[in-house]
Amino acid sequence: MNIVIKQAKIIDPTSPYNGQIADIHIASGKIVSIGKNISVKGVKNLEADGLHVSPGWIDIFSDFADPGFEFRETLETGANAAAAGGYTDVCIVPNTRPAIDQKSVVEYIVQKTRQLPVSIHPLGSITRGAEGKELAEMYDMKLSGAVAFSDGKNPLQSAGILVKALQYVKSFNGVLIQVPDDKSISPNGLVNEGITSTQMGLPGRPEIAEEIAVASNIKLAAYAESKLHFTGISTETSLKLIKEARQKKTAVTCSATPYNLVFCDEDITAYNTNLKVNPPLRNKKDRKALQKAVAEGGVDVIAAHHIPQDKDHKIVEFEYAKNGMISLQTAYAAINTVLPQVPQERWVELLCVNPRRILNMDVPTIAEGNEASLTLFLPGQQWAFDEKDILSRSKNSPFIGKQFTGRPLGIYHKNKLTLNKQ
Repeated sequence: MNIVIKQAKIIDPTSPYNGQIADIHIASGKIVSIGKNISVKGVKNLEADGLHVSPGWIDIFSDFADPGFEFRETLETGANAAAAGGYTDVCIVPNTRPAIDQKSVVEYIVQKTRQLPVSIHPLGSITRGAEGKELAEMYDMKLSGAVAFSDGKNPLQSAGILVKALQYVKSFNGVLIQVPDDKSISPNGLVNEGITSTQMGLPGRPEIAEEIAVASNIKLAAYAESKLHFTGISTETSLKLIKEARQKKTAVTCSATPYNLVFCDEDITAYNTNLKVNPPLRNKKDRKALQKAVAEGGVDVIAAHHIPQDKDHKIVEFEYAKNGMISLQTAYAAINTVLPQVPQERWVELLCVNPRRILNMDVPTIAEGNEASLTLFLPGQQWAFDEKDILSRSKNSPFIGKQFTGRPLGIYHKNKLTLNKQ
């Protein structure tokens, strides 16, 4: 494909053109030239008021439910939703059937997704079946295309197995991704433990269940001298523990979810099952601490935690509803709306640069001669998210009908231009 992106503001801290408004000429998947008033005969021009362009965004924790649970999502529908949300790359959790716990399943995903508009990167399961009992063949999966390792929605509970896994991946500079959650503490909790859970008459999930997991996992990472990424950090104390660990040079990083930055436990009082998530929505104090950490550098990554659920598991009593919401299409819009003071450069760090560095992946710098892997977005555009806009197979979003400021226009990736309908 041969196009010229006109008058776009380049947001790329790794590029010599960072902060400039310029035209970008792309041919056959490569950036041919960057400059002012580029004119090429017979070439499509892409123009939009307020257009920004950055290296392609990557999500590090999404569930595409394929193989085994295609009634919730497929690799194709997940990729389409990701492209609409501005993502060129997505890392998918191994909680499938069969689990992504051996090289054959990794290869199945890599091969099946070659023609999709988005690059899909499997997260290999740390343990067989993601059951937390016996280490999987992580090195074989790495050679086949797994970019990191996680038991996904079933975080490891055994300190012994976690430290063995940390020691194992150290040999090839790998990273483990863990949702911090000690399931032995109030395992039947449905929402954050506090005033709201008491008023609603629902069993609570105390913050200490997360914080104990963070504290113990940090000690194991320090002991193994290995790399650990916490995803779904949701409490002020967890952030403090991670900050202290970094000061001691422990190799820990963390991500926050859009929903923990936008909502708090008081938003659940209408028993909206689309707000039943894990980690749960915390109190206003925690949300404020997370927002501050995102703005100031205490959080490294925004992780969508895109967890599709079909209607049969969401349109039920709150007690029986499954955790999760779809979020790839609305992640950027949600965070840009709730934190308008955060500059676009910071969002690009959180959505693109930092996650790739954590995963030891190259950042697709916007420079002449490089492969074009780009996200196109409109930070000032006002729009409303409608159910008909949803490209996921599942529709479990609390953002339906919500007004946003900031919208992805689309992506250029794999020599393809994929644009949203405006």
